[in-house]
Amino acid sequence: MSRYLRLSGLEPFVLTPDIPFVNVGERTNVTGSARFRKLIVNRDYVAALEVARDQVENGAQIIDVNMDEGLIDSRKAMVEFLNLVASEPDIARVPVMIDSSRWEVIEAGLQCVQGKPVVNSISLKEGEDAFRHHAGRCRAYGAAVVVMAFDETGQADTFQRKTDICARAYRILVDEVGFPPEDIIFDPNIFAVATGIEEHDNYGVDFIEATRWIRTNLPHAHVSGGVSNLSFSFRGNETVREAMHAVFLFHAIAAGMDMGIVNAGQLAVYDQIDADLREACEDVVLNRAPKAGGTATERLLEIAERFRGDKREEKVRDLAWREWPVEKRLEHALVNGITEFIEADTEAARAAAERPLHVIEGPLMAGMNVVGDLFGAGKMFLPQVVKSARVMKQAVAVLLPYMEEEKRLSGGEGRQSAGKVLMATVKGDVHDIGKNIVGVVLACNNYEIVDLGVMVPPQKILSVAREEKVDIIGLSGLITPSLDEMVHLASEMEREGFDIPLLIGGATTSKVHTAVKISPRYAKGQTVYVTDASRAVGVVGALLNPASKPDYVERIRAEYTDVAERHERGEREKQRLPLARARANALTLDWDAYAPPPPSFTGARALPDWDLAQIARYIDWTPFFQTWEMRGVYPKILDDEKQGVAARALFDDAQAMLQRIIAERWFTPRAVVGFWPANTVGDDIRLYTGADRTRTLATLHTLRQQTWKRGDRPNVALSDFVAPEGKGADHVGGFVVTAGPEEIDIADRLDRANDNYSAILVKALADRFVEAMAEMLHEKVRREYWGYASDEAFDPQALIGEPYRGIRPAPGYPAQPDHTEKPTLFRLLDAEAATGVSLTESMAMWPGSSVSGLYIGHPDSYYFGVGKVERDQVEDYARRKGMSVEETERWLAPVLNYTAGRAASRAAA
Repeated sequence: MSRYLRLSGLEPFVLTPDIPFVNVGERTNVTGSARFRKLIVNRDYVAALEVARDQVENGAQIIDVNMDEGLIDSRKAMVEFLNLVASEPDIARVPVMIDSSRWEVIEAGLQCVQGKPVVNSISLKEGEDAFRHHAGRCRAYGAAVVVMAFDETGQADTFQRKTDICARAYRILVDEVGFPPEDIIFDPNIFAVATGIEEHDNYGVDFIEATRWIRTNLPHAHVSGGVSNLSFSFRGNETVREAMHAVFLFHAIAAGMDMGIVNAGQLAVYDQIDADLREACEDVVLNRAPKAGGTATERLLEIAERFRGDKREEKVRDLAWREWPVEKRLEHALVNGITEFIEADTEAARAAAERPLHVIEGPLMAGMNVVGDLFGAGKMFLPQVVKSARVMKQAVAVLLPYMEEEKRLSGGEGRQSAGKVLMATVKGDVHDIGKNIVGVVLACNNYEIVDLGVMVPPQKILSVAREEKVDIIGLSGLITPSLDEMVHLASEMEREGFDIPLLIGGATTSKVHTAVKISPRYAKGQTVYVTDASRAVGVVGALLNPASKPDYVERIRAEYTDVAERHERGEREKQRLPLARARANALTLDWDAYAPPPPSFTGARALPDWDLAQIARYIDWTPFFQTWEMRGVYPKILDDEKQGVAARALFDDAQAMLQRIIAERWFTPRAVVGFWPANTVGDDIRLYTGADRTRTLATLHTLRQQTWKRGDRPNVALSDFVAPEGKGADHVGGFVVTAGPEEIDIADRLDRANDNYSAILVKALADRFVEAMAEMLHEKVRREYWGYASDEAFDPQALIGEPYRGIRPAPGYPAQPDHTEKPTLFRLLDAEAATGVSLTESMAMWPGSSVSGLYIGHPDSYYFGVGKVERDQVEDYARRKGMSVEETERWLAPVLNYTAGRAASRAAA
């Protein structure tokens, strides 16, 4: 097991490497909050609980409770308050840090707190015997401990004293008391800087360097500190204090500080601090001489006067750009995605221009060129560009009536675009987020977009392409059958004499597939695989520029020829087993030693009532950022050196929309779940109508890996995880969940309001909701409906790492790449009637924010990929399913290790 700090309130909290920093809420501390102290002194516990609730809602992952006040009975107050916290689930869900300088108060808190708390603090100030005693008691209560850098001679103030004391305490705790090192949190003392006393100037550096030393030399230990201590010299100037805290944390976290007692609701964003103020704070925290001369403290005092008061002056400074010329105001609004003033500024620019068209071709396109340059240089990110596009669309909407009227009166020319691009999601596929993002980015660069939407048949694509005289066709697809549709459309373009470029993109597409399957079918034109939106502008520009196109096309063709040849060589060289040998090497489980548990019911059950707020707790935010082409793991991406500012802004927008989705019930989630008696017969899973298992209800077909395996690794099929006939009364489950169809209407309404940023945002959130529903339902299955893990107690975010027993494989995914297994699942669940989800002819689910799959409960089951399959398995699989070989090849095209059609030809011969 990994050596992680594991705490809990009503919910578990695990400090994994993916969590860069833990906010410990400081407002429930009578020594740090005058308001809280007054409430406790006056015994106003209702209001005091609200303080705790605010801390949790503002992001505190632990709350620090301290009752050390001379006018109250600290022990009694600690017990009373913690007992009241225990009755408030929205507060008690987070762990508690019991904070006191008196051991009897700490022990009283330990005797009544729920879960696994943190004791703050123990130290060597009373000697080693008292230290060992307190540490042993904390361990007996199951608590983690904060260890102050404090010994018999006093608090550590220098780097050397801090590290010496922490090393001594660590050795006693780990080697003598047997304390788990991951449950040790050192506090090397944060002291006030910028006090005017020279001896205090290095306090920030000493803490940061001591932190770095502790994390390097004391394995598994953590580092915390009371951040507000740093800025005591600037009490009354909250803007400066917040800036100091943000700067200090930026450097301390980088050095390894992973916890801190902070006011979670009052932390400035490092990159958004006034540049002069941030530099002055860095000079103080890092004890460096300022560029302007003088001491760092003097420089900060001078700058601090500008930010004294209630921040009104700061807000005025933020609006200084409103005094700029209108052209610069438009550029600023476009680069920063500000819509607040765009209508007035666009109207002002129109009034000053000779023609409304000149506003678009002049300042607006100049601003978008700046956006394009910043995006290309990696200084802006996709969410910011989409916000810029929203500003541009709203500006054009202001000008459009004037342009139409001008055209009507004079027959004048319209706006000259850089080119016309038709975009469509292919027939049978309903996913369009990626396509919409590419369209927005191209529109930002003055390309006219003809968007045909989703599930567009090939003849419509080609007929509109002719009618609109488009310069390029762009195809998008998410599911594997879409790959076949793209091959078909390329063949049709060749047959009908097209020669315009064809762009390919989407989750299932790849350069290899484009080079091997699509490009050879369209010899007259050029097919180009586009990896993401950031590449689209460059690709389209190269293809539509007469000067660059010949060389670009020649280079792409040479590259694709090389890709296709390397792919063919690689496939020839890979060793694959005949189906009979792969089956002989199947996974063998000990079914005699395993009794499959029965579910609480069999058959299908609709689950219409879902709490949106509850679902939101299960959201995995990492794929959300990937939708916006931002690479990184949440929450680390929020502090990424390059993407952090854009990621935080996007996340804030998502949180704001998320709250509206929940409060206004934008979505109507629905689900259906079912369980059936099941056993394996060969590579198939047979479902039965009843417990006697005499009548077959349906058969689920699976594919087996044919890749040659090293050592004793098996060739797996999903059927291996279900008990064979005669080896136990096993079961298999199935489910369909959907966030509902509302996202489509909401996104369309936002698009019509020229807010494509919000339209894409709502679709991305709908996708996150349905994936969260799938995770939440799987948890209910394990704990209740099937109940084979009734004592499971994972935090919702811990589920992202799939630490639980059992799997939920989905048709169309690596463990079963055949989408035609979906109709069987939908029939068993009567899914369309229960949820409103239907299947397209390509087996995509509509609405797009829907998920389906199976449940397999064996403790040794795991996810895998079938990989490429050979001719013998395809023929056998077609026979078992009662399908023709040609039809089976069409659905399995992405995983065939041979050219489709040969098996059928051989069979006919």
